[in-house]
Amino acid sequence: MSISTNLNNIKSQLPEHVTLVAVSKTKPVSDLMEAYTAGQRIFGENKIQEMVEKHEQMPKDVEWHMIGHVQRNKVKYMASFVALIHGVDNLKLLKEINKQAQKHNRIINCLLQIKIASEDSKFGMTAQAAQDIFNSDDFTGLKNIKVVGVMGMATFTDNETQLKKEFKSLKTAFDTFNTQNSGLRIISMGMSGDYKLAIECGSNMIRVGSSIFGARNYSN
Repeated sequence: MSISTNLNNIKSQLPEHVTLVAVSKTKPVSDLMEAYTAGQRIFGENKIQEMVEKHEQMPKDVEWHMIGHVQRNKVKYMASFVALIHGVDNLKLLKEINKQAQKHNRIINCLLQIKIASEDSKFGMTAQAAQDIFNSDDFTGLKNIKVVGVMGMATFTDNETQLKKEFKSLKTAFDTFNTQNSGLRIISMGMSGDYKLAIECGSNMIRVGSSIFGARNYSN
């Protein structure tokens, strides 16, 4: 199956309110361009350096999402162009994004990453820690970032009951935050294996890689 066929298949089944982020990490620009030609404009990368290189080579109407773990010292490399940073899991990182956004006279949209998985390897903060950020004076002073939603990564499992529980916990956190902070609109959850379930549980942004581009090649 070609990339464009895969992409169109997925898009044809998505509800209108759901945004598709094509996860293009480790894939060559030629693959991204095939998706671009088929109409995809939102691409997600998990390494800042790789995203910077692709941004330089791709058309300028591409919207770049940083979906991986973000190191504070690398924020400056993407601050001039990144459209949405999914994996923000502490206040120090928000402050750094704010500082770098200021230099480019931009407001950078961010999602707070909430830990919903049972696995220790997943990044993210508790819903309470996120609530504390929203309530902090420090947060109020950050004028060059905008928290527009939440992101979560479910446990890597086939157990639908567990996945549902994790997805619903993110939706609950989102609803709770939104009672106090009405600017939130995005719930980013669901990947190639579980995005249909994630959408059922309230997701409106999914991050799909292998179902579009095929299996990943980590050897290069």
